[in-house]
Amino acid sequence: MRNELSFKNIHRLAIPALIAGIAEPVISITDAAIVGNIPVNGTEALAAVGIVGSFLSALIWILGQTRSAISAIISQYLGAGKLEELKTLPAQAIFLNVLLSILILLSTIFFVEGIFKLYNASGLVLQYSVEYYNIRVWGFPLTLFTFAVFGVFRGLQNTFWPMVVALIGAGTNIGLDFALVYGIEGWIEPMHLSGAAWASLISQALMAVISLVLLLWKTNVSLKLTMPLHPEMYRLVSMAFNLFIRSIALNTAIYFSNAFATDYGTSFIAAQTIALNLWLFSAFFIDGYSSSGNILSGKLLGAKDYQGLWKLSKIVSLYGMLVSVVLMGVGWWLYEPLGLLFTKDPEVLYRFKQIFFIVILVQPINGFAFIFDGIFKGMGEMKYLRNVLLSATFLGFIPVLFVCDYYGLELYGVWIAFVVWALVRSLSLIIKFRKMLLPKLDSLTK
Repeated sequence: MRNELSFKNIHRLAIPALIAGIAEPVISITDAAIVGNIPVNGTEALAAVGIVGSFLSALIWILGQTRSAISAIISQYLGAGKLEELKTLPAQAIFLNVLLSILILLSTIFFVEGIFKLYNASGLVLQYSVEYYNIRVWGFPLTLFTFAVFGVFRGLQNTFWPMVVALIGAGTNIGLDFALVYGIEGWIEPMHLSGAAWASLISQALMAVISLVLLLWKTNVSLKLTMPLHPEMYRLVSMAFNLFIRSIALNTAIYFSNAFATDYGTSFIAAQTIALNLWLFSAFFIDGYSSSGNILSGKLLGAKDYQGLWKLSKIVSLYGMLVSVVLMGVGWWLYEPLGLLFTKDPEVLYRFKQIFFIVILVQPINGFAFIFDGIFKGMGEMKYLRNVLLSATFLGFIPVLFVCDYYGLELYGVWIAFVVWALVRSLSLIIKFRKMLLPKLDSLTK
């Protein structure tokens, strides 16, 4: 198992996962940047993209947690040398994911306007939000299918093919954004905001098709749905349910941040959209090493290699911190240009520049939180992850946000609350990991 923790093997898993992770927020960032520069009502369109992106991300993260559950179970069986015993599980898990996504889609499509009013959207921002959502939402089941396939590949210790799919999707989305939003003279009329939505939908469909082809071509996994349910399906559903609750807590924090920003004014939610997209971009960047921790921790746990698991936590934490420091440096260096990438509105840029330094400073705290989050997912400790996020959101983020709002801190308050949220997450996970593993290591030395 020692070769599993070599520099080469960790980066063989981490680099493709990192690239694939970046590709996900690139789609949202591209939509925001291109839409924000539309010559007519660009600020309102940017605000709508931020609100809809927040809601759709919530849905995707909530139901997309089966990816981590599938990955954890497959990697543990792989480490224990029992992979053949799981042959019917992937098809059942993928079918469940898609079925749930369709049910959620149908339950929201008729209440779109009411949903976005909960985000304090009104007037033109509300109109644009409904227009954008009514197109983008149809990519929801496609994305969740793709995520489930990614979980299978990760469990098999393969992050290369998910990277390929993500890069193709991101590249397609960027190209279509320019073509459909601004139009191509003599060929395509400018579609503005709806063009961005169609660009995302088409790229999501392409990613789903390529994922299906690669799964059938590059693995022995069957997508034939057979009964009875695999015994591990119950553990997978339990793990996914705990991550489901966890994601609700996570997205509750994002919802409140966007709702408060929207209530402060259009320029505030536009600035918050930029800051949040950049924060998510950095999160997915660090998530490359979190993914390697996720993949390898499950395999090491399955093999009962506790010394390897301890060493893994140190190695990926070090790499995560290095990435965080690099991200901080890039953020300071590009402090001015990053805002201009999204908008030329001076008021929005002023709001953004006021709070972006907090987004930069929180990177190392995020690094520890994301790294140990990945390790705990690989170990199957979804219940504890659920409890940590519930505490971080309802005992940390929301009380701090309301206190800051009371004192009129506006966007400063939103991001101070995110700092507290990240601190609760990182400290809780580090302390728990040490308590879990140190007794096992002590028993091995006796």
